[in-house]
Amino acid sequence: MREPDNTNLTIPDFALVVLIGSTGSGKSTFAARHFLTTEIISSDQCRALISDDETDQDVSADAFDLVREIAGKRLKHRRLAVIDATNVRAADRKAWIELARKWHALPVAVVLDPGVEVCVARNAVRADRPFGAGVAQRMTTEIRKGLGGLQREGFRQVWKLTSEASIDAAEVSRQPLWTDKRDDHGPFDIIGDIHGCSDELHILLARLGYSIAWSEHQGDRTVTVVPPEGRKIVFVGDLVDRGPNSPEVLRIAMSMVAAGTAYCVQGNHERKLSRWLEGRKVTVAHGLQQTIDQLSAQDRGLREALPAFLDGLRSHVWLDGGGLAVAHAGLKEEMVGRGSGAVREFALYGETTGETDEFGLPVRADWAAAYRGKTAIIYGHTPTLSAEWVNNTLCIDTGCVFGGKLTALR
Repeated sequence: MREPDNTNLTIPDFALVVLIGSTGSGKSTFAARHFLTTEIISSDQCRALISDDETDQDVSADAFDLVREIAGKRLKHRRLAVIDATNVRAADRKAWIELARKWHALPVAVVLDPGVEVCVARNAVRADRPFGAGVAQRMTTEIRKGLGGLQREGFRQVWKLTSEASIDAAEVSRQPLWTDKRDDHGPFDIIGDIHGCSDELHILLARLGYSIAWSEHQGDRTVTVVPPEGRKIVFVGDLVDRGPNSPEVLRIAMSMVAAGTAYCVQGNHERKLSRWLEGRKVTVAHGLQQTIDQLSAQDRGLREALPAFLDGLRSHVWLDGGGLAVAHAGLKEEMVGRGSGAVREFALYGETTGETDEFGLPVRADWAAAYRGKTAIIYGHTPTLSAEWVNNTLCIDTGCVFGGKLTALR
């Protein structure tokens, strides 16, 4: 027996929503019911804008150019866009995946399939839709054939409504992206790369007014960190590797994140540790080996909780009404508050020129020199002797593990 459709559609509040359905499937009605008129970009309407006839197939190429142009402008300005077109073939949908990636928006597919008979009956009573039954049949067959591959095409969410009843019952709600914490106004204490330097972290937290209490129960060591009234920590990532006590740093960060008194973004060293814990092939260099050895001596509670913690780390966090963003290696203006593989990679590693230096290391591009955004970007990753503002960006990795200092921006 086929499972019933999930009719509670929860989509990101910033996304490119692609409706998929045969002519007569009810896409335009569905769109009008659940989205603002300004959010919907209809291929039929774009045909009409060009030729005064929304069924004029001779202008389809120009009409879809217009759809892409309007959708692109909305995504550029971080506005949700809904594509109201049949989008039957994978080749048709590829353009929307590419557009979403260009603007770092999450592509969402909503498939409407009320059945061929329903589509044919609806078309029969529409004077502007002189399609034979074979058109709806061919479109529906093509859509059903491609259903299983929609996620492989690149859609981050796929919603399937496969009956009139489920289409009519559908409710669409929106939720902020995982990175979007603009409603949190702090105040914040942002801490740079720690790299296992737990003693320095204890000292810094104490100076910032945080109290730390350790306890042990049945072999599991736990910590409670109490912040000054209303304050919250933001860790810029690279909690682990190289230093003498990565497990203790992890316990503090994990405890605070779980208590809601801290955010932690993913650093490249957390990414590598996570991949190693998953059993994936990674190069275990000296820094990671230290962390592995240190973790092997820890209690089961930490080792069991660690994979989920690492997997849940954000690429960046967007705070304080949009005025502040924290990312491990920085972030370009057009990436702030958005979600894509490119955003995560930049946040983890920054920007490189493609060249290597005399030590074989990638040459880093100075993205901060070109930054002109209104959002202040706080980051780490590349050690610097002192934290200095550059174009509303600040690197607070002051090389603690290399004999420098552990820095916080309050």
